[in-house]
Amino acid sequence: MTQDAERHTQHEIKAVLFDLGETVLNFGKINATRLFRQGARLSYDFLKSRGQPVGNFEVYCWRNLIALRIRHVFSNLVKNDFNSSLFLRGIGIKRGVRLDGDQWKDFAWLWYEPLAKITTIEPSIKETFARLKALGLKLGILSNTFVSGHSLERQLEQIGILDYFTMRMYSYEFDFRKPDLRIFRIAAERIGEAAENILYVGDRIDKDIQPALKVGMQSVLKAAYTNEGKAPPNGIWKIEHLSELPPLIEKNNAEVLYGSTARL
Repeated sequence: MTQDAERHTQHEIKAVLFDLGETVLNFGKINATRLFRQGARLSYDFLKSRGQPVGNFEVYCWRNLIALRIRHVFSNLVKNDFNSSLFLRGIGIKRGVRLDGDQWKDFAWLWYEPLAKITTIEPSIKETFARLKALGLKLGILSNTFVSGHSLERQLEQIGILDYFTMRMYSYEFDFRKPDLRIFRIAAERIGEAAENILYVGDRIDKDIQPALKVGMQSVLKAAYTNEGKAPPNGIWKIEHLSELPPLIEKNNAEVLYGSTARL
C-alpha cells in the first residue's frame, strides 16, 4: 500500500463504493471477438434446444456481433451505456424468438458466461469484504457496464460476495456514465452518506479516481494494467490488493477519531 504525497483532509470512512472490472473482478486483456463467439455458440445452442428460430450459426453470430458493435460505437459517441442483454434480446424477438422471463435471464447469462469463466479474483476476497462489513461500513457498486446487472450479480453470487453490496448501480441504467459527476452524487445519495465519508475504489484514474475526488469522496487506486505507468493524483492511496483496504480504513478512522498518533 502506498500513499502518493500528502493526503487531503481526512474524514471518517463510513461507506466504500467499488468499481467492478479490474477492481473486484479481474478480466485482464481479453480477445473480445473470441469471447463473443463463445457466447454466441452457447446462446445459439440454448435457443436451438428450445426449438427457437435461430438459422445458421455463422449468420446468427455475425448478425449479433455487427449490431452490437454499431450500438457500442453510438454509445461511446453519446457517452452513455446500454443494456446489451436487452439489446440482444430485442434482436432475437424480431427474429421470432419467444422465451419466458427466466429463460431470457439464462440467455443473457450464456452470452456473458465465457467472460465470467476467465475472471480471476483475489483468494481472500470473501474474507476482505467480511472484514469491511465487520467495521460497520456500507458497501456498494458503481460500475460502467453494458452487461446486465442480473448477469453480473449472478457471477458475484457464485463467488459468494453479492450480499455484501447493499447498493448496486450500473451505468446503463442512466443517461450518463463515469466520469460524469452526477452518477457519483447519485451513488452517494443512494448509499446514504456524505461524499466526504465515502471511499471510492477503482482502477481508472480518469473515470474513477479523478471524478470521485471532484465530488469530495476519498479514493483508492487499485493497481491494474489499466493504470500501469500512469501517475495517480496527489493525496490518494494506491493498493495492490483489496485485502489492504480493511487495515487502511481502520487506521484512517482511528486517526480521525483519536488523532494522528493513533495506531492499530
